[in-house]
Amino acid sequence: SKKERQEILTIMESISATGYTSGRDILTKLSALFNVSTGNWLEVDFSRWGKSTCDNEKFEKLKIAVIQHKKIKIVYENTRSERMERIVQPLKLSYKSKEWYLKAFCLKKQDFRIFKVNRILKLELLEETFVPTPFQEPKKTLQQTCQQIVLLFSKEIAYRVYDEFDETQIEYENNGDLIAYAKMPVDTWLIGYLLSFGTNVEVMEPKYLRTILAEQAQGIYEKNKT
Repeated sequence: SKKERQEILTIMESISATGYTSGRDILTKLSALFNVSTGNWLEVDFSRWGKSTCDNEKFEKLKIAVIQHKKIKIVYENTRSERMERIVQPLKLSYKSKEWYLKAFCLKKQDFRIFKVNRILKLELLEETFVPTPFQEPKKTLQQTCQQIVLLFSKEIAYRVYDEFDETQIEYENNGDLIAYAKMPVDTWLIGYLLSFGTNVEVMEPKYLRTILAEQAQGIYEKNKT
């Protein structure tokens, strides 16, 4: 049917937008065969602002490595600011909460690992291939490490709140301020994220997070005061 043909083309348009080499050719042929156009409705750019060449080359190498089952050598910076070199078997790319991750099997650790793509500082595509095995998710999932967070944001910064929180997670004060509820891991990323709001955010729960944030803010003040 016409609807089914349109759905097939839409799927191929999505695949083509990710940079899959044969996707555009297949889409063109199917469009001509079905005499239907998708209107070029989707565009995907894997790069960060100002780093298009570097990021796109990295994704191209990762795509080849995953599809062709080739091992890669990476230099990676972890959350403890430790720089390490690893040879891994890349299994899949995963997009979660506006960030790209590589799910892989680490040969040194002999275990499955998740690497944040932006923290892969160097990447070398090796010729040695491997037989892929299904990625095994960690037994302790991220959801199990999350805690209930309640944040009060001033209305002036509402546009940023909508970047991170769904409408169902937000309540509104009479003066227009916003209260956001979420389960999140309390880690260095969260502290840095909250500090980026300056005086436009107040931690309501948990109480110990208020103390951590205040200490970090005091440290920033001491380092930068004149």
